[in-house]
Amino acid sequence: MIHSMTGYGRAQQSLNGRDILVEIKAVNHRYFEFSSRIPRAYGYLEDPLKSYVSSRVARGKVEVSVSITATEGMQAEVQINRELAQSYIQALRSLAQETGLTDDLTVSKLTRFSDIFTLRKVQEDEDQICADVLSVTAQATDAFLSMRQREGENLKKDVSSRLDRILELVQVVEERSPKTVEEYRARLLQKLQEVLQDVTVDPQRVLTEAAIFAEKVAVAEETVRLRSHIQQLGHILDSDGAVGRKLDFMVQEMNREANTIGSKAQDITIARTVVEIKSEIEKIREQIQNIE
Repeated sequence: MIHSMTGYGRAQQSLNGRDILVEIKAVNHRYFEFSSRIPRAYGYLEDPLKSYVSSRVARGKVEVSVSITATEGMQAEVQINRELAQSYIQALRSLAQETGLTDDLTVSKLTRFSDIFTLRKVQEDEDQICADVLSVTAQATDAFLSMRQREGENLKKDVSSRLDRILELVQVVEERSPKTVEEYRARLLQKLQEVLQDVTVDPQRVLTEAAIFAEKVAVAEETVRLRSHIQQLGHILDSDGAVGRKLDFMVQEMNREANTIGSKAQDITIARTVVEIKSEIEKIREQIQNIE
């Protein structure tokens, strides 16, 4: 199954008192490159995330964004320095007695003495958080790969249609090539007759010259190899896994054969056909840059 290297996936779920949102997006890249956007307090998640995503994505520049929000109150507890609080209470009541002031001391008024209270963040279960985030990441990755697969199918259809067009053009070259030799032989015979006028033209000499020309412009080997490359590229498109590099190699080989045919072409029709073949190969090359 062909996969594009571009894609996007998103998943959100509330687990164990936390709302977790994971987004994955990627663009084409020669190798696998991972980056993440994670809250600083959860930096320990980066390595597990990278390991998981790399197990399911072979190529591409992948970015994973993670958002974690507590849904069951603050993950912290208030600690009270009871001895200090008692000292404040005793001191205030003693002062009230000494000065004759009303003792209006209440618990709420003790909150003014901030050193009585200490806010301590509750130690979170990192293993549980990691498991929950990876669970949501798996869902986001499924959506991400599903989009990549759809894009990959579109790329496959486009490349396949261009391969069919190249085969049509190769057939034009194969049908036209023998005719160029016959046309050359006829032109050569006409020129020799014009130059020699009344002298009889040696037919063997014409055949020899035509044979030499045919050897120079023969492209049968190149068209056979080009057809073979097209067939192999089609097989690769039908295979599973990361095939982008294989496709890139086959396109290079196709372009090599097209260049050779073009260099041998001494016929305007073949030359124009080769230009169109190379144009289709270039379009295929551009498309497979997005294939994993």
